Amino acid sequence: QVQLQESGPGLVKPSQTLSLTCTVSGGSITTVSYYWSWIRQPPGKGLEWMGTIAYTGSTYYSPSLKSRTSISRDLLKNQFILQLSSVTPEDTGVYYCARGSKISGTSWHDFGPWGQGTQVTVSS
Repeated sequence: QVQLQESGPGLVKPSQTLSLTCTVSGGSITTVSYYWSWIRQPPGKGLEWMGTIAYTGSTYYSPSLKSRTSISRDLLKNQFILQLSSVTPEDTGVYYCARGSKISGTSWHDFGPWGQGTQVTVSS
């Protein structure tokens, strides 16, 4: 069974770069037709798709975040990594990694499984 787990710092200072890692077990991130995404949820708000790295290695980003977002992968570790630069307190929230059958999904039902999420707080 495929499982995803997020890891990274829980506290980041404004203007710094947030780096989170998603470790995938039970399946390869190169498996054909699967897409690996980062999604976040600010407190009291809805889910926001941030970006995706496809099984081919191609990346896709939310237009609102593309200038600050980079997704990469480490095939030997079966991980994909999110980097979000120039963070502000508005970047505070729970960050999830998830597998999907599409680049961004038609709905959140298109994603699964999900990691458990990791809380990130941007504060000085």
